[in-house]
Amino acid sequence: MGAPFGRVSTQSISAGGIEINVATAGSGPAILLLHGFPHTWELWSRLIPELAENHFVIAPDLRGHGGTTRAAEGYDLATLSHDALALLDAFGVVEANVMAMDIGASTAFYLALAHPERIRRLVIMEAIIGDLPRPGIPDGLRPWWFGFHGVPGLAETVIEGHEDDYLGFFLDNGMRNSPLDPGLRARFIDAYRGKESLRCGFQFWRYLESNARLIDDALAERRLTVPTLAIGSFPIGNGLHAQLQPIADNLAGDLIEDCGHAIPLDRPTELLGIIEPFLS
Repeated sequence: MGAPFGRVSTQSISAGGIEINVATAGSGPAILLLHGFPHTWELWSRLIPELAENHFVIAPDLRGHGGTTRAAEGYDLATLSHDALALLDAFGVVEANVMAMDIGASTAFYLALAHPERIRRLVIMEAIIGDLPRPGIPDGLRPWWFGFHGVPGLAETVIEGHEDDYLGFFLDNGMRNSPLDPGLRARFIDAYRGKESLRCGFQFWRYLESNARLIDDALAERRLTVPTLAIGSFPIGNGLHAQLQPIADNLAGDLIEDCGHAIPLDRPTELLGIIEPFLS
């Protein structure tokens, strides 16, 4: 199953009522990778060659992002989880490991919570999950852009034509050890260029309250039973691990020091050293 090791293939898959752009590589047990903002599947580009030695890697652009359909709606966690399951079904995958960061982590968490039979192990990093208590997360960590992105129609109108400066702020500040590759940086920005692409990119923040209620409702009925690894760097640190401790049955945590928010790009070697023993 999957693309030959050493070669990444991209294709469009009809799943969940949309066309999902997805990169695949390798063969073996499946691992689904869900990116953050403002990224695409290429967030994982420095990990995929190593992961593909022992896994069938599935790295999609999320709904509304990159080469995936700019859907008018469906950015709630239930629909996003259905997108992920439909993608696994399209590849004939019954059970998969899932790794995600930032906005993708909420979908991965909800997917593991709602469909534990489909998820073997879960790795999530650098994220705040819903309205769960936040011990260890600095007060006021919901920064200014949460409100700005959350107002329908506002951010995309203001930012259109200024994507390089605005998105570049997030991309550059996500790195601590070396600048982001200029070509990759340009591709990330191009993926969000234009009012409609920006609108889709900001939907995560416009669904924050309703998605927090979905998480609370799910947790009222069940705990997180999938073996989970929570990884932090800057700025979340150990905050995600602390959030999950009260509701997870099998939880490990790790912290990568001197690392920016975009862990898979900033410290890929260190990240691989943490996740490979966990996944195996």
